[in-house]
Amino acid sequence: MEIFSGDKLGKIHVLRIDRGEYLLENIENFIKEKNINNAVVISAIGTLDYCVMHMVVTTSLPPVDYFVKWEDKPLEVTSIDGVIANSVPHLHMTVGDAEYAYAGHLEPGCRVLYLCEIVIAELDGFHFHRIRTEDKILKLTEKEE
Repeated sequence: MEIFSGDKLGKIHVLRIDRGEYLLENIENFIKEKNINNAVVISAIGTLDYCVMHMVVTTSLPPVDYFVKWEDKPLEVTSIDGVIANSVPHLHMTVGDAEYAYAGHLEPGCRVLYLCEIVIAELDGFHFHRIRTEDKILKLTEKEE
């Protein structure tokens, strides 16, 4: 285990993504536009009518991902969270329909049905980046100064 500690949050941003707009693509554009290096997504709610996510389906290494896609299907977004490290978001989300909830890694192509509101908090004093291990696991670490 490795622990990263700090005592200062930076700016807090609330994004409103509107009907017909794409979730991850807008988050990535926002990160680039505002030059955000390190942050956390601390809240998100909304609805989607197109959704793509992946989840792991094995316990062995390297992990095997399963991609699932819903088209023209109303889904409630109950949460999105994750870490933005070195300007790259690694986000997971939970969505649900009238019968089930689904959770996985947020992928491009998720389209907002009615609305989506996301809260992002910048982290001051961190220098995160991710490395991919030989087992293809993304590992969060801090850059050496």
